[in-house]
Amino acid sequence: MSNTKFESSIRQIMYPQQSVYNMLSDLSNIERVKDRMSDDRLQDLTFDTDSVSISVAPVGQISLRIIDRDEPKTIKFETEQSPIPFNMWIQLLPVTETTCKMKLTIKADINPFIKGMVSKPLQEGLEKIADVLTMIQYE
Repeated sequence: MSNTKFESSIRQIMYPQQSVYNMLSDLSNIERVKDRMSDDRLQDLTFDTDSVSISVAPVGQISLRIIDRDEPKTIKFETEQSPIPFNMWIQLLPVTETTCKMKLTIKADINPFIKGMVSKPLQEGLEKIADVLTMIQYE
């Protein structure tokens, strides 16, 4: 197994760091944005304050739980159920009083034989999550 890191591009969010953190650190807030995630490959979305679970075709069920919150800058997740175990961080940095920057990072232990097959979908998935997170109304 090799430890592989994937990072999203850095995204500008037109809301204050604290507002973004407050919303993303409580996963029950997904209720407000789940209609934006209209992708046929994403189904069976369930969530509570600390965890989220979704069925992703053709991958299967993926469940994440928040394992660490460092207010207002980092939220760290760990997989509870996933074909590939990984950790994910959401990092938030203030730019001004009303805007912030966000970067998503995934660190996964990937078998070198399948690394070529999963690297591109993982990177694309990370960018897609970042896209959705930049479209949220945080206030």
